[in-house]
Amino acid sequence: MAEIDPCDLLAIYCFFIIFVTRTVHDIITPFIITAPMLNLILFGPPGAGKGTQSQMLMERYNLNYISTGEALRKEIREGTSLGLKARQIIEAGGLVDDEIIVQIIGNALRAEERSDGFLFDGFPRTYVQAYILDGLFTRLHTSLTRIFIVEVPDTECTKRLLQRAKEQDRSDDNATVIRRRLQEYHEKTLPLLTFYESQGLLTRINGLGTTEEVFARINQHVIEDINRKPVNIILFGYPGAGRATQADKLATDFNLTCISTGELLHEEAKLNNQMSKQIKPYLQKGLHVPDEIVIRLIEKKLTETEGNSRGYVFKGYPRTLVQAYILDGLLRKKGHSISCVINLQVPFLELIKRLDARSQTDARMPYDGSAATIVARLEEHEQRTEPVLGFYRIHNQVIDIDGNGTDDAVYARLKEPVLRTIRNLR
Repeated sequence: MAEIDPCDLLAIYCFFIIFVTRTVHDIITPFIITAPMLNLILFGPPGAGKGTQSQMLMERYNLNYISTGEALRKEIREGTSLGLKARQIIEAGGLVDDEIIVQIIGNALRAEERSDGFLFDGFPRTYVQAYILDGLFTRLHTSLTRIFIVEVPDTECTKRLLQRAKEQDRSDDNATVIRRRLQEYHEKTLPLLTFYESQGLLTRINGLGTTEEVFARINQHVIEDINRKPVNIILFGYPGAGRATQADKLATDFNLTCISTGELLHEEAKLNNQMSKQIKPYLQKGLHVPDEIVIRLIEKKLTETEGNSRGYVFKGYPRTLVQAYILDGLLRKKGHSISCVINLQVPFLELIKRLDARSQTDARMPYDGSAATIVARLEEHEQRTEPVLGFYRIHNQVIDIDGNGTDDAVYARLKEPVLRTIRNLR
């Protein structure tokens, strides 16, 4: 029996680990909510207009509406074991306890986990339930984004509710009932305000004015929360597609740090150290620099720039499937992940024209010297990069952009889909 080379064994082992890891990841991921999502609680006294504001928030941000009452009625309607227990308690004139409520809300959250977040109404209602919600979010690997209190004076709430009762012929909404409902709201809400205020999650909203004016006040804070989410973009494209220009524009607009492996390698090559001696032969021929070298340079750059921006835009990396996994690991150490992948699409002949024109300028690269080296470079890029794009396409992260036209025209095409992606980040 022929002896197996240890290197072959190592390669087989690495492939097996990557395959198993990716398979398990692909199976488990659809069932886990990954932070950050947009999770909101909207409080306000009866008559504050919570229903209208909730509907506008759900439509704008693709949020699932979680109502204790609705979730409870659903369990009862479907005849689940929880629903039957709750029904017995209600029919006996009792209140459904937190032990049942937490399970019902947990079921509602898991049933709706494919959205971009949750909007809660009627939960939590007590200090204990606030802790319960914290625990539910922890189990689902997400957290509460913000709690809004829509503040409207009792006199105005009473006026609105009496008007609504008159318009809808609701005799049960009289002044005595309304006064009792408002009193109950204030008594139950005060402890919750203390709980969330101490966590810095509470935002008070002036509920007077038109529906649009109130929503604008709420939405301003939601946008601020979205803009705090980490953003990491990969910019793909053949040499000559304009990656450098578009990466710089993205970095400026979205407060990102631009990381170009080409620039890192050329800067290192100027230092005349041991690593520069290893790098220069590859740069002169326009060939792929070994991952052992590139990963150290990226790690160094990430460390140097940590905290300077909300994330990164990568150009020239990753170029292989191995590098795609490496980048995942590098970002995961910082609690980040890839937000989207921009693929600049430019016809092959146009790329050759651009690179040939660049070879006549001071911006020429070592491999711009002849048509043969340009074509070789493009072919190498295709062989290495297309599988990587396929990898990101499987995960629905690729945004294809027409790279023809002026720099501004191309950027106008890619900016809007990037904005949409950022708004929908979990």
